[in-house]
Amino acid sequence: MSASVLIIDFGSQVTQLIARRVRETGVYCEIHPYQTGAEAFAKLKPQAVILSGGPASVPEAGSPRAPDEVFAAGIPVLGICYGQQTMSQQLGGNVESGHHREFGRAVLQVERASPLFEGVWTPGERHQVWMSHGDRVTRLPDGFEVIATSENAPFAAVADEARRFYAVQFHPEVVHTPDGAKLIANFVHRIAGLSSDWTMAAYRREMIGRIQQQVGSGRVICGLSGGVDSAVAAVLIHEAIGDQLTCVFVDHGLMRLGEAEQVVGLFRDHYNIPLVHVDASKQFLDALAGVSDPEQKRKTIGKHFIDVFEAEAAKIGGAEFLAQGTLYPDVIESVSFSGGPSVTIKSHHNVGGLPERMNMKLVEPLRELFKDEVRALGRELGLPDAFVGRHPFPGPGLAIRVPGEITPEKLDILRKADAIYLEEIRNAGLYDAIWQAFAVLLPVRTVGVMGDGRTYDHVLALRAVTSVDGMTADFFPFDMGFLGRAATRIINEVRGINRVVYDVTSKPPGTIEWE
Repeated sequence: MSASVLIIDFGSQVTQLIARRVRETGVYCEIHPYQTGAEAFAKLKPQAVILSGGPASVPEAGSPRAPDEVFAAGIPVLGICYGQQTMSQQLGGNVESGHHREFGRAVLQVERASPLFEGVWTPGERHQVWMSHGDRVTRLPDGFEVIATSENAPFAAVADEARRFYAVQFHPEVVHTPDGAKLIANFVHRIAGLSSDWTMAAYRREMIGRIQQQVGSGRVICGLSGGVDSAVAAVLIHEAIGDQLTCVFVDHGLMRLGEAEQVVGLFRDHYNIPLVHVDASKQFLDALAGVSDPEQKRKTIGKHFIDVFEAEAAKIGGAEFLAQGTLYPDVIESVSFSGGPSVTIKSHHNVGGLPERMNMKLVEPLRELFKDEVRALGRELGLPDAFVGRHPFPGPGLAIRVPGEITPEKLDILRKADAIYLEEIRNAGLYDAIWQAFAVLLPVRTVGVMGDGRTYDHVLALRAVTSVDGMTADFFPFDMGFLGRAATRIINEVRGINRVVYDVTSKPPGTIEWE
């Protein structure tokens, strides 16, 4: 890549949003944890560095630091929150705990003109930003000056223009700082002078080379789910290595209504890639019998996926590699990218759920991409809208949409209800306006009345969210008429449900899926 930015991760849950903002400017970037920051800096040879936020406290002994090489390289550096604090401390300033904390929206007062603010903010203006800090800088290093303040952060934004070092106490990467993306674009373009030369066409070329280098003459099997991620991964890998790839579609008995047939039909109709269809539903459902813990579900499903893949690999002559459509958000939620310090939210069946004894090496060409980037790559590869436009569907399937123990009866009820819900969404012309929509069969029964008789049946929760990358999400604001129609149809047409509710939780604090 001709231009790149290194993001050093100190453990913030929103570090990946920094990468999104940089990539939105058309510049390639990578996130690496502070523990391997020096090695990443030497390998990537970036033209600029961004230091992320994080949960640690700079004044505490042993707290994380940025590699000294970053400040000695003569390239622009932007410190965000914790990044500002460690930058200040390492360059001779001072950081203290015990001052008034700032969490949430704050008002920034612009004090001086700066290339960081050019075309966005001017001196004397006040703008909303998002703060999340307990410590604060109390003395600036030599060469720095204040360019913006807030009520509780006298050094809310600072700059050493001569060395092109910038630091902000607020978080420009989050949507609650409305102009934040423009500030990051200023850092990338105006300050670092980088051009917008990173595109999905460039990523395609780069990744094809990487796949060829990793795989060599080896054979690869790709777990195909029918979702956009695995489809894009399969087509990209096939472009790289051709007939060395065999796709395996595993029907684990946890698919939506008619989905197995649809997936196999779509893929065989569009691509001349060998596809093995394995009906392993009994194996998976037997293994999940009596399991109610969501983490155990994911790990059980991950284990049996690998069992099936290994068996199929043996049949085709011993594939050495397993390809998966793992995405950046999967990795971030399971463990910080490249093993960094972020807190684990939940494992994903194809990340944290993989058994250590797996005998194949992983090929994950989408591991550094967000969902919208995968869709763009899919269009670049010429995939039909039937693949590119589909809502995300989790690898564990309906297992994580039946909280509690899974039974064939519950799955049958959920499939029928989910199909009606999605049909109503399509009929209303809302499918493409929604990031993801699905139903959840709750482990709750309630009393109802039908035809003058008492019922005691399941509660169904409907979920629909809007999002860009799956890292944050808001519930979709259906009108009550739509919800009423959908609920009436479900209750009338699906035996076993007598109550329907709608989930209005955003992410955070909730996750998109219920488990």
